[in-house]
Amino acid sequence: MRHEIPYARAGQVIGLLGGSFDPAHAGHVHITRVALRRFGLDRIWWLVSPGNPLKARGPAPMAERITRARAMIVDPRVTVTDFEERAGTRFTAQTIAALQQAYPGVRFVWLMGADNLVQFHHWQDWQQIMMRVPVGVMARPGQNLPARAARAARVFHAARIKSVESQRLGQAEAPAWCFVNAPLKDISSSAIRARGDWGGGRGAQMRPHADVGLPDDGKGS
Repeated sequence: MRHEIPYARAGQVIGLLGGSFDPAHAGHVHITRVALRRFGLDRIWWLVSPGNPLKARGPAPMAERITRARAMIVDPRVTVTDFEERAGTRFTAQTIAALQQAYPGVRFVWLMGADNLVQFHHWQDWQQIMMRVPVGVMARPGQNLPARAARAARVFHAARIKSVESQRLGQAEAPAWCFVNAPLKDISSSAIRARGDWGGGRGAQMRPHADVGLPDDGKGS
């Protein structure tokens, strides 16, 4: 199943939320809305990856995951795309480089949960990611201290934008990153699969502002 490449014009600020979306759930919807509100973004693209290199188990077919994702988020500011499959990229750093080449003049911001920041230094070419695009980090309660002590946070301490100035992130020059709180309950793609709810799950679309958890399927190395 093929999908059109997303449209973006020079000067727009596009947030990138990557992952297997296996399946997409209300947690993805929630942090998407938080990111749109906090980071000065014009749009967000959900980058549905062919597979997460950190996970041994392969995901559901791409067509199923994209269909589910589009059912979960009905917002003109959000696009679900298989860009990574089209570009043939495997790692986030490669994907960002391909996006910047394909969309000259567009400003991209990488989005991730604080749990990913903790292990960000294990990602392929993680410092290259930080040097290429601003990074928006969202945390649920209990993640603040581990995330702030993360190696990436220490290495790029001087590039951090205060949360009260989070709207500056979209226009900031890399390296730049911002850490904001997003109080949430726990939910994850893996939990949905474990309880056998993959095929249903449209209830989250009916409550897009529900307090639910950060996705666990952010893709890195």
